[in-house]
Amino acid sequence: PLAGWVMAFQNYKPKDGLFGSKFVGLEKFKFLFSDDVFLRDIRNTLAMGVLNLVTTFLMAIIFAILLNEVRNMFGKKLVQTISYLPHFLSWIVVTGILHDALSSTGIVNELLANLGILDSPINFFANPGYFWPIVAFANVWKETGWNAIIYLAAITSIDPSLYEAAAIDGAGRWAKIKHVTLPGIKPTIIILLLMNVGNVLNAGFEVQYLLGNGLVQKVSQTIDIYVLKWGISQGDFAIGTAAGIFKSFVSIILIVIANQIAKRNGEEQLF
Repeated sequence: PLAGWVMAFQNYKPKDGLFGSKFVGLEKFKFLFSDDVFLRDIRNTLAMGVLNLVTTFLMAIIFAILLNEVRNMFGKKLVQTISYLPHFLSWIVVTGILHDALSSTGIVNELLANLGILDSPINFFANPGYFWPIVAFANVWKETGWNAIIYLAAITSIDPSLYEAAAIDGAGRWAKIKHVTLPGIKPTIIILLLMNVGNVLNAGFEVQYLLGNGLVQKVSQTIDIYVLKWGISQGDFAIGTAAGIFKSFVSIILIVIANQIAKRNGEEQLF
């Protein structure tokens, strides 16, 4: 499939194909990095990617640890089931729920008004300052339960005798979490962190495309949306391919750097 990357170095025309299109070298890449819109989309993608990484990564760990502390099995399974369900919802459904909840007549504005915090409704989707937090919240709500599964599995593999020894030494719940649970799942945390670092530029497409509008366009567009507009809407497949290569190149660099940092610190590593 990587043979298609050749398009990024051509003035590609579908009728001419890969072998008939004219080679233009790095011209498409020069265009990308001279385009203010693309540079702005890199900023948006990186910002939302980092924000999503931090929030979803930390929330999954916190949720798994808290869920592990629940002693009532019925309540634990009920919470697990409810937390998993959003993962299976389409982003169209999720963004629809967000639109309804955050609209001027939605439940969020009604609650804030009833609590006396607001005098008039807030148009959350008209203010660029709210867009990134909304996207982060959407990812946390949708994926936290699902992402916590692997941490719960890692926690169950910890030797119960370690908790017993900690209890004999007088450790409470917090001390057990700090000195037994967290060290026990540390290798899993490091491996997943390394893998997720490579996905920083995969900040998403659906949620930004569906929630974005003209008022927040400067903060909502990502590289994937840029590829859609140039590669599909305007038919410049070479520009779209060049942008895709850039994403892959940056992702590889980030994974290698993160892996080397983990290696130097004696942590788990991918390779």
